[in-house]
Amino acid sequence: MKIEEVQSTTKKQRIATHTHIKGLGLEASGRALPMSAGFVGQVDAREAAGLVVDMIRQKKMAGRALLFAGPPSTGKTALALGISQELGSKVPFCPMVGSEVYSSEVKKTEVLMENFRRSIGLRIKENKEVYEGEVTELSPEETGSTTGGYGKSISHVIIGLKTVKGTKQLKLDPTIYDALIKEKVAVGDVIYIEANSGAVKRVGRSDAFATEFDLEAEEYVPLPKGEVHKKKEIVQDVTLHDLDAANARPQGGQDILSLMGQMMKPRKTEITDKLRQEINKVVNRYIDEGVAELVPGVLFIDEVHMLDMECFSYLNRALESSLSPIVIFATNRGICNVRGTDMNSPHGIPVDLLDRLVIVRTETYGLTEMIQILAIRAQVEELVIDEESLAYLGEIGQRASLRHAVQLLSPASIVSRTNGREKICKADIEEVAALYLDAKSSARLLQEQQERYIA
Repeated sequence: MKIEEVQSTTKKQRIATHTHIKGLGLEASGRALPMSAGFVGQVDAREAAGLVVDMIRQKKMAGRALLFAGPPSTGKTALALGISQELGSKVPFCPMVGSEVYSSEVKKTEVLMENFRRSIGLRIKENKEVYEGEVTELSPEETGSTTGGYGKSISHVIIGLKTVKGTKQLKLDPTIYDALIKEKVAVGDVIYIEANSGAVKRVGRSDAFATEFDLEAEEYVPLPKGEVHKKKEIVQDVTLHDLDAANARPQGGQDILSLMGQMMKPRKTEITDKLRQEINKVVNRYIDEGVAELVPGVLFIDEVHMLDMECFSYLNRALESSLSPIVIFATNRGICNVRGTDMNSPHGIPVDLLDRLVIVRTETYGLTEMIQILAIRAQVEELVIDEESLAYLGEIGQRASLRHAVQLLSPASIVSRTNGREKICKADIEEVAALYLDAKSSARLLQEQQERYIA
């Protein structure tokens, strides 16, 4: 008899380089814990980043910039991601790399401006008439095709909504049924339907189903209070770039010429400065009227030394703008050329821009810290590894780099399983380390065997 175990249908999260980072790991007083939220060491840098988070929350940091500077593999990107985790999902966080600005389609300054606008949020509050409740019934009513074909079309939808105070049955237009399908609404979900526009928003799964074995529910929400039909304050979070893109998109007709025109357009079109100024006027009016609130987010530019003088001079101006996010730069360069010039400058950044930056140093990890980081990574990747192997990996990290040591974990686990063991031992790591070279060993080999390679 063949018995197979059924794999769980719960979605597995892909393990990325910084999956283990859950925040900055600070106490309420702002002091960094030695090992917390996936972070090990970098106490001074984490405390400095914690102050930045507090300033962002108090809206005292807009238009300012921060630079994380340190050798490779010292947690600069992790610090930026820690800041984004501390701020939460409601504050926009836009990561980019310096080399992204070099596009054949769009100007460098346009790429920077687009990312600046992505990093500024707008929280719009509106009082709307809505129907809100838990879906108790969802039945589309079909009729024969009006065109005389064999197919059937939906004439209307009957939906039952329940709140704490009572239930209501609604007869909806077929266009709203399309919106319900798009939002993947099912019986037991809490939704609201806007009375004027017919827009549907799925809030989450009703907590009455929380005891059931419900694999697909992302979030349980309580049964709404009050009546089904009510006036409700709807809060929408958008970025300035969303507004730019929505207004720049041509609203073409459905005729052949319009469709051809849309197909012939290049994939990416620049948003004009005039359009942005018009949107800024509307945004400022909304803010003055109290309808909307500006949420300055974070723009993280990694490998900032890849930018050139044109980009740096643009950044100088953009940071002085009234609508500006918090900008965090990161670089692992020392004193080097500013790209596109013969001028040497610290971190490859012009001195006038450096003068605007608050600089945070990241330090190289010691052996104990490396072992602790490797243990966290093994736990995240669900690998079993003994103490001796961790210590050996730590030595490899000190000799080569922490990144190289982390990269050896997964191949070592495959080697251990091939050898019929669940736990990674030192022999597995030695075998993998012999197969894969690190950057330093590769450079040494190149020097020794230079004559074999084409110069």
